[in-house]
Amino acid sequence: MLKRSLLATAISLVAVGAQAAEKTPSLEEMWQIIQEQQAEIKNLKSQLNQTDTKLQQTEVKVAATADAVEQGVVTNETINTVAGWVEKTKIGGYGEHHFNHFEDGDDKVDAHRFVLFMGHQFTDNVRLFSELEIEHGLSGDDKPGEVELEQAYIEWDYAANHSAQIGQFLIPVGILNETHEPDTFYGTERNLVEKNIIPTTWWETGVQSKGELLPGLSYNLALHSGLKTDDGGKIRDGRQKSAKATAEDLAYTGRVKYTGVPGLELAATVQYQQDITQGLASEASAWLTEAHAIYNTGPFGVRALWAQWDVDGDGFELTGRDKQDGWFIEPSFKATDKLGFFVRYSEYNNEAGLSSSDDTELWEYGLNYWLTPTVVLKADYTDFVSESSGTDGDALNLGVGWSFY
Repeated sequence: MLKRSLLATAISLVAVGAQAAEKTPSLEEMWQIIQEQQAEIKNLKSQLNQTDTKLQQTEVKVAATADAVEQGVVTNETINTVAGWVEKTKIGGYGEHHFNHFEDGDDKVDAHRFVLFMGHQFTDNVRLFSELEIEHGLSGDDKPGEVELEQAYIEWDYAANHSAQIGQFLIPVGILNETHEPDTFYGTERNLVEKNIIPTTWWETGVQSKGELLPGLSYNLALHSGLKTDDGGKIRDGRQKSAKATAEDLAYTGRVKYTGVPGLELAATVQYQQDITQGLASEASAWLTEAHAIYNTGPFGVRALWAQWDVDGDGFELTGRDKQDGWFIEPSFKATDKLGFFVRYSEYNNEAGLSSSDDTELWEYGLNYWLTPTVVLKADYTDFVSESSGTDGDALNLGVGWSFY
């Protein structure tokens, strides 16, 4: 019995030893295991170093931010102010370059206008609008151009559908005076009736109320600085442009506009100034009356305008400038979204009070090609039938214009 127990114990020990021998790795296996462990340790150390570096960088940034806040460089108020300014302030502008080939004069290239405007929303019902313009590329002594503040006013919505403009604004008259970005009208140059009779572009300083009386029916009422021209002078030369303007005699302007039918605009403006000479000569009261119509249906469009000045003054009667008037009609056809054609017939006379004075008559025809809705190429020809106004005569005109908001 004892012998059997000893034998069993011996067999068990041999079996365990055999299993242990099978599980013991060789020297090569041991070296492979050590190498893998070393690589894993190296990788862990690298990750630890990277983590430590990122922590140090974060600590530096946090410390710098804390210092800036303590010094008042960066605050929540500053951040909110900057964000609010960006959200509430908008910039835009427009410009145009022209080439004019005159049949009886020198050809001209002109950086005619470059305009930047800025608006800012102070509150839901108070905002600023401004425009700064450079004309003819270069200004200064003996230079052809000017730097002009064209608009700068505060607009206040004082009631539903009614607002007031206080400051320097464009006079609500004609088609182009308020909306004259080059992509909005046909022709390289602005039409001569609005230029010489109204006279576009025309701004004054004062206060204006505007709003909607009924759906589609709006009004403008303005009290503002007026023109200043000598006894018998030209209307266009009387623009003071709010540059230390003489304001002995103010002007009053009113307009009604109807846009209740899609594609249709009908408007009429009346202005009165008691003394257009501002005391330079004997008193001369002046009335301006203007009416226009715009209608667009499908690819067809038409614009028509009439304007007239009646001036009661001895000097104006002697020069025939007591009456100055003009009109034009402009049909157009837009063949595609990009290409449009127009024809315009115009008559105007700045000395219509003289029976011997002839109207200036002209035909203009050409095309607009819009590269984008607000970038346009223009080509047209101006044919003077009568040139009593002393203009430069017939001309081929090319232009490029743009606007952005």
